[in-house]
Amino acid sequence: MTSGVFTWWAFLCAVAALNVIAWSLSAAALGRRQAALSAEVYAARRLQLLLSAGYVFGCAFRSVVPVFDVPRVCLFDSWLCTVIVGRTIATIAELCFVTQLALMLHEISRNARSVTGRVVSMAVVPLIVVAECCSWYSVLTTSNLGHVFEESIWGVSAALMVASAIAIWPRSDAALRRLLAVACVGGIAYVAYMFAVDVPMYWARWSADQANGRAYLSVAQGLLDVSDHWVVSRRWDVWHNEIAWMSLYFSVAVWFSIGLIHMPFMKMRRGWATRPRGAPAVLARLPWRAVRGSLGYYRKVRSG
Repeated sequence: MTSGVFTWWAFLCAVAALNVIAWSLSAAALGRRQAALSAEVYAARRLQLLLSAGYVFGCAFRSVVPVFDVPRVCLFDSWLCTVIVGRTIATIAELCFVTQLALMLHEISRNARSVTGRVVSMAVVPLIVVAECCSWYSVLTTSNLGHVFEESIWGVSAALMVASAIAIWPRSDAALRRLLAVACVGGIAYVAYMFAVDVPMYWARWSADQANGRAYLSVAQGLLDVSDHWVVSRRWDVWHNEIAWMSLYFSVAVWFSIGLIHMPFMKMRRGWATRPRGAPAVLARLPWRAVRGSLGYYRKVRSG
């Protein structure tokens, strides 16, 4: 193993261990807070804890045995390093994570009475299911075009959640606004990375394969291939393009997942609870004083 790859792998293993410890401490902290939380809030945070476990432990496994899916490259000569094992764990973990985000967005949107947030919260999980199907298509057929669609869907989903957070902002209290600000900054950075780096990278790989006349596998051929075919490589030139996204994915994204366990219950900004909504809200915002003044001036003109 080259020194660069070994350093990177050691970093991933250390982060994975710290993440598991952080999740365990979060579970203990939630248990201690149970008496201070309402039954509804505790049940919501308990579900966040369980979903986070799927993501934290899934990413920990993938950190210890990283796999480069399309070329079937792994660090160790073991069936545990096969693409079918790694991709299955990744699918479960990613669905757990996006469900965490959807549930939290739905909770905040419901309390803030935000239609935009509720619609997006119900849409993101189906969108990511489609993205996972695109990912499996690429992994099985070795065509990177599926990854282009997969990463684009993730980017669009993140952009929709940022838009929802912006819509909720005026209705939230100061504490939640700070958290929404952090989420918006992280979300915007993620969207920028996806469409400036990740999607172009997969598009370039697919274009190069097209130019070279690469023959792709069928889905059935791919299922057999990912089950019993792997190539062990520990060279920097093979892994260097995967290092950036894997490092961020197995660290920052996992920290965000754990952080969702500790999110405070959303409080609506004072005044929003009694503020009219829908058609009454539109009518309430009209400049009635100016309208009355115009009508008065019109009556004077007619009578004079």
